[in-house]
Amino acid sequence: MNIILLIEFFISFFVTLLFTPILIKKLKDRGIVGRDMHKPDRPLIPDTGGLAVIFGVLVAVLFVIAYNTFFDDGLNTIHLMVGLLTILILEIIGFYDDLFNIPQSIKAVLPMIAAIPLMAIAAGTTTMSFPVIGAVDFGIFYVLVLIPLGITVASNLTNMLAGFNGSEVGMGIIIFITMSLIFLSHGSTEPLIISLAMLGALAAFMMYNWYPAKIFPGDATTFLIGGTLATVVILGNAEAAGALLTIPYVIDFFIKAKNGFPKSFAIFENGKLYPPKERIRGLGDLLLKTFNGLKEVHLTLILIGIETIVAMVVLILYL
Repeated sequence: MNIILLIEFFISFFVTLLFTPILIKKLKDRGIVGRDMHKPDRPLIPDTGGLAVIFGVLVAVLFVIAYNTFFDDGLNTIHLMVGLLTILILEIIGFYDDLFNIPQSIKAVLPMIAAIPLMAIAAGTTTMSFPVIGAVDFGIFYVLVLIPLGITVASNLTNMLAGFNGSEVGMGIIIFITMSLIFLSHGSTEPLIISLAMLGALAAFMMYNWYPAKIFPGDATTFLIGGTLATVVILGNAEAAGALLTIPYVIDFFIKAKNGFPKSFAIFENGKLYPPKERIRGLGDLLLKTFNGLKEVHLTLILIGIETIVAMVVLILYL
């Protein structure tokens, strides 16, 4: 099975790697672009790159399902298909938001729809394990409340901490490296398959999204990252690990909430980004203020570094 998992990773990687430049051209041709507000000339960049990411994930996971069909490797293909359905619904929501700008009040709860497949099979177990505390049984509350809440919160959190070339995808890569290692060590094969597919797709997409970005991930990717994280931790009974990995996103949320969720952009001056003159918009702006301005690529590296530190703590606790 290890060879199949390795093949799956490379399928996801190369499918995304090959499809992304095609997508860039198609998006440009159709005018599906957004302004890079953190560049001096504010260029128009193709948006909603999540279509390339989900395509890589879909092909890779379906390859594993097809392999299991012919060689019966004992996989729970129902869990795999339900996981795929959940993240596909999230992709549709993110893609629609990229095109038509869903109102924030609706976007905050809409991902609950994606949780229905997981709720239908009562994915995971109602007992959750926490470091120090131990196991806690939530009963039916887990299925009816915690599953949809987890999908909604995770997808919205990763959707909010965004806007800098490579930051969303880079932090996502760290998240899925971490979860893949945890699932591998615990023998949780089905969530491992989905995690590796996401990791491969994000790694390939990063080659086009790194500074200076040739394509934006869009909500089609940011929703997907958080929603996939929630999906795999539910399937793999690793909810506490997933929650810990969202700590930087939670910090970003509370900073935004304290300042009324402002929508201004960072200011570009002399090759650096500075926080806007009004309220701090989130974790990114807090870092810009702390360091008295940063180059965008350095800000991205710091954000990825913060997620890496959190990931190392999670690995110490769960490996």
